[in-house]
Amino acid sequence: MKIREALRLRELNISNVQISRSIKCGRSTLIEVFRRCSELGLDYAQASRMSNSDLEQLIDPPEQIKEAKPSDPDFAYIQQQLEEFPNLNRKFLWDEYARRTPNPLQYSQFCERFRTWRKENSKEVTLSLERKPGEVMEVDWAGDTMNLLCDRATGALNKVYLFVATIGNSDLFFAEAFTNTRLDNWIQANTDALEFFGALPRIVTPDNTKTAVYSHERYDPILNVAYREWAEFYCVAVIPARPKKPRDKNMVENGVGYLETWVLGRLRHRYFFSMTELNQEIRKILQELNDKPYQKREGTRQSVYRKIDRPAMRPLPTARFERPEYKNCTVGLNYHIEFEKCNYSVPYKYIHKKVTVRATNTTVEILYDNQRICSHPRNYDPHKRYITDKNHMPEKHRGYVEQIDWDGNRYRNWAKKIGPQTHAVVDAMLTAHEIEEQAYKSCMGLLQLSKKYGSERLESACTRAVELGGFRYTTVKNILKNDQDQRPIQTGTDNLALPQHRNIRGSEYYK
Repeated sequence: MKIREALRLRELNISNVQISRSIKCGRSTLIEVFRRCSELGLDYAQASRMSNSDLEQLIDPPEQIKEAKPSDPDFAYIQQQLEEFPNLNRKFLWDEYARRTPNPLQYSQFCERFRTWRKENSKEVTLSLERKPGEVMEVDWAGDTMNLLCDRATGALNKVYLFVATIGNSDLFFAEAFTNTRLDNWIQANTDALEFFGALPRIVTPDNTKTAVYSHERYDPILNVAYREWAEFYCVAVIPARPKKPRDKNMVENGVGYLETWVLGRLRHRYFFSMTELNQEIRKILQELNDKPYQKREGTRQSVYRKIDRPAMRPLPTARFERPEYKNCTVGLNYHIEFEKCNYSVPYKYIHKKVTVRATNTTVEILYDNQRICSHPRNYDPHKRYITDKNHMPEKHRGYVEQIDWDGNRYRNWAKKIGPQTHAVVDAMLTAHEIEEQAYKSCMGLLQLSKKYGSERLESACTRAVELGGFRYTTVKNILKNDQDQRPIQTGTDNLALPQHRNIRGSEYYK
């Protein structure tokens, strides 16, 4: 079950009926999940920070206890009662049926089976409902296309596709032409529609177009990931129309036919050299149509929208939605994934794991189980093929890379932190070679002595080495090994006097 999406929609004050339709979940299960979330104090913000598996394990709605097969009511009697007594409703008749039946159907099952029975046994009945102000925006691609775009160089004519949106009680129109119906244009069209209306509805109802719905299962449509993120950004609920149910979005269906006549019809003898030019002309036609008086009600679409729909809607966010790019990858043995000819590192523990790359114009994020595990600035340099964070490496790899990345200044800086005499020895070792790199191994060995003997003893040993003029790794190592760094350094001529002995001749002997 899509628990995270259910919590998001509940925070938008979407009804349980609409939420259950949107995420394709039974209302009884949905109510049980909301009850568990309330007990746990879990809201959408907290759920967004959890992985799918952790969230499902936390909620773990109990399985429904299987009961004996419920008894079907007498639907013919139900229909007869509804026709004979207009004040009765299905809820009342279900309550009567439930009281006299040992194992009755649940109310939702009762309604579903009654609808099926009535469809099979009686003429179809339609119900007209007054739309709530500013609640629903219906969107769709027009079925008809026209060759309106002309190539300046060749004179060839290209098809254009018309996106149509209507909103709320006013049925205010929006339309925009595109060269194709791909996802990027679908997202842009929906965004442009919101900006045209200047406010946010609570619900967006698209058709089951491929650019909106990834899976077209009747009872479990899955939204395209980018379209779902678009909905989350604008805090709207996307509830696709049921397949082959045009009445689920009858306003936009009517609007499509109307605009195909009045927009494409007016432009059928004209040609345009750019989409900007074409859409500017469409905006002029839209303004005229939206200011045209209704035939069967007072006012115009524009006036009713401003008076009824717009006050009931929410303001737009200050920023515009930036559509991310997605790619599914498997992390390779080199703990990198490839995106747009550049390799980005991932923590090495995710080797062989399937991850999702989410890229914007500035950032590349890697997600595992719906949780971000790392991110990198997006690389546009064609000569730079690897973006690697050293923290993502195994320890052995990191140590090797750090070693080969070092230069003389890094050894000098390390030595300077230990002390001036250590710095003097390292600097002398580096400058003693014509090719500086030849001294790197000796410098590393000398500086690593601080781990065994400590920085203080290494500095003392280097002091003695400087006094002796021994600027070599082996000199310092032997001083430490023989504890000579812990003996006082003798200075001055008095300490250099020869000891008294009968076999030692003085300088006078040789005169």
